[in-house]
Order: sequence, then C-alpha cells, then structure tokens
Amino acid sequence: MTSQPKLGPVELPDTRARHTVEQLLQGSGVTLNGNAPHDLRVYHPGFFSRVLRHGTLGLGESYMDGWWECDRIDEMAHLLLRQGLGAHAKTRADRLKYRLQAGVMNLQSRARAYIVGKAHYDLGNDLFERMLDDTMCYSCGYWKDADSLHQAQVAKLDLACRKLQLEPGMRVLDIGCGWGSFAEHAARHYGVEVTGITISQEQSELARRRCAGLPVEILLEDYRDLEGTFDRIVSIGMFEHVGHRNYATYFDTVQQLLADDGLFVLHTIGSNTSEISADPWIHRYIFPNGVLPAIKHIADASERRLLMEDWQNFGPDYDKTLMAWLTNFDTHWPEIADRYNERTRRMFRYYLSVCAGAFRARDLQLWQVVYSRQRDRRYDAPR
Repeated sequence: MTSQPKLGPVELPDTRARHTVEQLLQGSGVTLNGNAPHDLRVYHPGFFSRVLRHGTLGLGESYMDGWWECDRIDEMAHLLLRQGLGAHAKTRADRLKYRLQAGVMNLQSRARAYIVGKAHYDLGNDLFERMLDDTMCYSCGYWKDADSLHQAQVAKLDLACRKLQLEPGMRVLDIGCGWGSFAEHAARHYGVEVTGITISQEQSELARRRCAGLPVEILLEDYRDLEGTFDRIVSIGMFEHVGHRNYATYFDTVQQLLADDGLFVLHTIGSNTSEISADPWIHRYIFPNGVLPAIKHIADASERRLLMEDWQNFGPDYDKTLMAWLTNFDTHWPEIADRYNERTRRMFRYYLSVCAGAFRARDLQLWQVVYSRQRDRRYDAPR
C-alpha cells in the first residue's frame, strides 16, 4: 500500500463504520478532520472499518500506510486513553490470540530470546545513535533535577549506581546492558568491574567499542545461561522481555548469582493491571514477544527469593524522555533517510508518540525496585 497525497482531508461518506468511530471519540476532545493539533485527519475511506476490525493494530498500520495524519499523536493518544478508549484498543480476536499463544507456548523461551534483538535492537545503530543521547540509554531518564535528555539519562544511571551502593572493586552484572550505557558509567565513575549481557548483536558490538579500556566485559548471552557470583546486579529496561512464564526463573537466577550481602536494582516499565496481554501493534512491529509486568507479577515472583527494600515510581518521566527521543528522531532523520524507508520513519514516530501519550495518561508506569538478600541490614534508598 502507498501513502495518500496530503492535499487535505477527504470528504468521506457517513458510513456506519465512520459513525461508530465518531461515537467512540465523543467526549475525548479528539475530532475527525478538525483543526486542533491532536485531531485526526483522514485520507483514506477504508480507515474507519480497518480500525474497527483490527483495533490498535489497524490504527498503527493505517498510519504507517499514510491513511491518516495528526500533528500531535502523543496528545491524541493521551486524550483517547484518558477517555477510557484503551479498553477498546484490542479486539476480542487479538486478546484471544495472545492468550492462546501465551498459554500454549513460552513466547520468551531460550530459543526465542534473540527474536526481539534481531527485529528491533539490530535495526541499525545509526538510527538509535540519532534518536538517543550520547549515553545511548534506551530507557526512561530521571528528570527530577534535569533540564535536558542527557542530564536526565546521566541522573538515571547515577541513581541506579547510588541505589546499588557501588564501591571500587565490586563485581557488577548488568542484565540487558543495551549499548553499554550503565556499564560504562559505573566502571568509569565508581571503579567497579562490570559484566553486561545483551541478546542483540548490534548492541554488543557497539557496547564493546564504547567500553574499550574499562574493566567491562560484554557478552551476547541469555540471562538463563549465566554463572558466577556478583556483588551487585542491575537490570534496566530488560524485564519487559522476560514474560510471565519466566518470572520465577528470572528471580531464581538473580538470587543464585547475587552475593549474600548483595543488592539488585530492577528498572522496568509496569502495567496497571495483571492481565497477561500485549498491544498487537507494538507486539508485531516494535517488541515481539514483549509483555509488561504488573506489581502482582513482580511481587509474586520475588517473594521468598529476595527482600524488597524500595519501590520507586517515576512513570511521568518517561513521557518527557519519549518526547525528547521524538525530537531527536525528527531532527536527525534526514541524515539517515537514504538508508531507511518512509514506512520505517512513520513506524518510529507513531511508536514514540503513542507511548508518550500512554505515560502521560498514567496508563503505564516506570518502576525501580531495590532488592537485597539480608534481613539484618538497614537500607535507605537515595532519590
């Protein structure tokens, strides 16, 4: 399918599908072909029936195909979610399909662990280098005292280091190290030795280059294959790929690898409900086999394995982080446009914008949880 010419919204007949969509939008503040930045401008007559048939999958795909436009997709998503339209986001067929898949097979098994690496993280370091800041952090920044994306990401890295109470010479494990941002920061500023693991070939290669000369080892490895003992363990933005069938195994692994007097920091996006589900569009185009944990999932899996010392939520900071990434992406896109197609550009713009709107609506959360193995210590979490 090709994009429609942007000559102005098409005058569409008052079909049943359009009428249904208009009813759903009532009271949200979002209108069809309106003048506000968050309004939908429809360019294809099949848009309405496609969205009604396929929910968020149809909405996202039709945007990628150029069937509609919106100047502020982030604010559109925020308004729709605030109105409660998130409940209509996934069709019954989508919900049933995911439940059957998740119930019959382990979508995040060892054999499938590298799928998301190849599909998303290996898409191209040149793209992520332009979207992210110099730290190459691909997770929520901490904006408490920050005025820029870079300051927020450095603050997030340092917050995790301070929560871990790092000291020179400690052995630290970074589960899901990405492009080596935490490993580099901790080794350079706290004098620790870091082993980082990732399931992305592209991430591992760049992380090794970034950490050259530092006491950092980067491995292309699944967390379930690790051995050894570490004084501290951190996992930033990786738990979203673990899956409910593997939560117990994940915390068993951390417990086995963590020294008796060790600390573990878990940094993850969280869901407000414990329903096992995934957004169909995100599942297909961004993070295959990803699923967000709820408080219940984390609590149940860590109970009797580790002692929860602190739980911090700074979900609204992800809104600012995503919008900063979107600004970077738009600004630097011309530099890489010849290496990617227009569909990829629209896919990333939609992904970043919709996720920002979801955090703005408090539909999603961002948690940092601190664990220990000792019951005779007092832990005061920094902020």
